[in-house]
Amino acid sequence: MGSHETETGKTLPTPATSAGRAGLDAILARPGKAVIALDFDGTLAPIVPDPEQARAHPDAVPALAALAPEVAAVAVITGRPADVAVRHGGFARVAGLEHLVVLGHYGAERWDAVSGEVSAPAPHPGVAAVRAELPGLLGREGGGPGTWIEDKSRAIAVHTRRAGDPQAAFEALREPLTDLAARHGLIVEPGRMVLELRPPGMDKGVALLDFLRELGAESVLYAGDDLGDLPAYAAVGTLRAEGTPGLLVCSGSDEVTELRERADLVVAGPEGVVKLLAGLAAQLRG
Repeated sequence: MGSHETETGKTLPTPATSAGRAGLDAILARPGKAVIALDFDGTLAPIVPDPEQARAHPDAVPALAALAPEVAAVAVITGRPADVAVRHGGFARVAGLEHLVVLGHYGAERWDAVSGEVSAPAPHPGVAAVRAELPGLLGREGGGPGTWIEDKSRAIAVHTRRAGDPQAAFEALREPLTDLAARHGLIVEPGRMVLELRPPGMDKGVALLDFLRELGAESVLYAGDDLGDLPAYAAVGTLRAEGTPGLLVCSGSDEVTELRERADLVVAGPEGVVKLLAGLAAQLRG
């Protein structure tokens, strides 16, 4: 990976595309108008077999706390409930993160560090119906040992990572779970050995665009690792077509290649993301 020399002579990893380099330059030139937006699992936190055990990389909060005061805002955009991401990230009551925002459930929930409170609409009724039917469906469709259900309150996820053949279990369940979701007005969001049944109408792209327009952002960095991040990538593409520079970062893995192919900059998982954030903070603080 090459390095990108800034006006002060310091270096950061070089984005592979001209659009990415323009995005990085815009963030560095006017950081007070820049938003740093990040996925949680696989981007700030390493992927683990049990999502309840996922925690942010140990250097993530220090890097974010150093970077956040230098930019317009930092937002974590995740499919998890907002309060879970806050707890697993260790984001509450951290000096430097007073204005961090966590957009949970793909933007349906919002936690603001300044208040410490979560705001959210009423749950979609289809989630309760799926919650009731899903155990029986998994028994009929042969999800097999190791396939398990994660109740996210406003969504339901079926994980296959612990199954004997995770990919085979994932493929076997995709169609019946899609049918179940459709019967109750939900959609299925595939991810890294997980199929999530959730309400339509919100995704990370919608959440990101709404947040950037709320702030009047003039540039954005978005970092993600999974299929659920593709709408956010598309949103940055839309913004770039409208003249707002953006940098797309992939927290690289061997499980998902779609983001790697579309990213301006690929880093080595959460550790690479944290090093990039720390490098940006160091650059902006001079």
